[in-house]
Amino acid sequence: MKIPRVLLAGTTSGVGKTSITMSIIYGLKKRGYSVQPFKVGPDFIDPSYLAAISERPSRNLDPWLMSSRGVLKSFISNSKADISVTEGVMGYFDGFSGNSNFSSTYHVANITKSPVILVLDASKTARSIAATALGFTMFQKNSRISGFILNKIGSKKHEDLCRQALKRLGIPIVGVIPREANLHLESRHLGLIPVKEQKSLQGKLTTIAKLFSDFIDMDKIIEISKRTSSLPVILTERKREKKVRIAVALDESFNFYYQDNLDALQREGAELEFFSPISDKKIPSCDGLYLGGGFPEVRGELLEQNRSMEKLVKKSGEDGTPIYAECGGLMYLSKSIRYKDKKFRMVGLFDAETVMQKNLKLNYTKARISRNCIISGINNTIRGHEFHFSDLESIAKDSKFAYDMEIGVGINKKKDGLIQYNTLASYTHLHFALPNVAKNFVENCAKYSRR
Repeated sequence: MKIPRVLLAGTTSGVGKTSITMSIIYGLKKRGYSVQPFKVGPDFIDPSYLAAISERPSRNLDPWLMSSRGVLKSFISNSKADISVTEGVMGYFDGFSGNSNFSSTYHVANITKSPVILVLDASKTARSIAATALGFTMFQKNSRISGFILNKIGSKKHEDLCRQALKRLGIPIVGVIPREANLHLESRHLGLIPVKEQKSLQGKLTTIAKLFSDFIDMDKIIEISKRTSSLPVILTERKREKKVRIAVALDESFNFYYQDNLDALQREGAELEFFSPISDKKIPSCDGLYLGGGFPEVRGELLEQNRSMEKLVKKSGEDGTPIYAECGGLMYLSKSIRYKDKKFRMVGLFDAETVMQKNLKLNYTKARISRNCIISGINNTIRGHEFHFSDLESIAKDSKFAYDMEIGVGINKKKDGLIQYNTLASYTHLHFALPNVAKNFVENCAKYSRR
């Protein structure tokens, strides 16, 4: 199967990968190409930026969460556009651990056999940039680096010095972005602000993408994207007949969802109905609830004001409705959230309080299922990731947990996956490429609907 494709990598985090990837998507679209975006790693926010520019759902590619087979399957089955464009994560070779490429951008480039454009920050270097570039091309066998983009060039003389130094590598420079063109995207908690949270971001994203695209050789990008080998054909999975309806929280507070997770639920027979815990007064008629991650603390006052929604969510849990919640969803189901000297009342399904902290818990996670729950039976192993500044405090002593953490922090002393009634809530974010997760959740919703 022939898929034109290109992957954007960086020497480090913060070199401008997201802005440059957006600009390439924008430039290709202006030339009449449809573009399918992908993002390496477990991030939720960067994919939303790529989706906003491409006008297509962005997909994550993460070998830790999905396995190498899952990455290739998702990439092939979702590459239905003229060109697929993937944004890398961190530095090109930064993976799960310091002594391995596993789950790095380089790893994903090799799984998908993608040509790589390496973004180089030229702001504090000139001739020495060639040493950096040479190191990246030689550090691993078959680096796949097929082009360079120079970011933050200070002047024409600066550009000439960098070009002369890189010439001996024989790899084309496909973009030169001047320092004055760089616009900064606002960030929070080592990540960007979600598009859903600030509607004004859409205009800024388009402005940045349009500005940067003028400094990139789109003809060369297209040429490189077509110099690719064939990938195997992946058969489309058949969707099951609709048998349940799952209400999915989606608004400024809850928007961390993998598109593949939503697709997996639909394949297993779920009809998805989206609602807002901030603005809606009722939960849609449903057989289950999915409360994703996000930043509920930022809109804590608005969530607290919608008391009717909080009461309905709590009643749904107490009635045995299957509820699956991750991170922000977990915080929402606690009694309260303490944030910036304020305390916001939440649903109170769990007898615990959420307290924002100064230190970030950022890890890939691995856990053994120690108690039957709505996504799995006991003794299965799950992999995910956690990304949170909050902790749960004053947890009831008789609280039940489904996950025994082998890697990661979790909620309480290496425990995660709080269980109450038919509700499962965790700091661990899961990708539903894990076997049977979506199937088990849908089947539990179906059991509830038949009661």
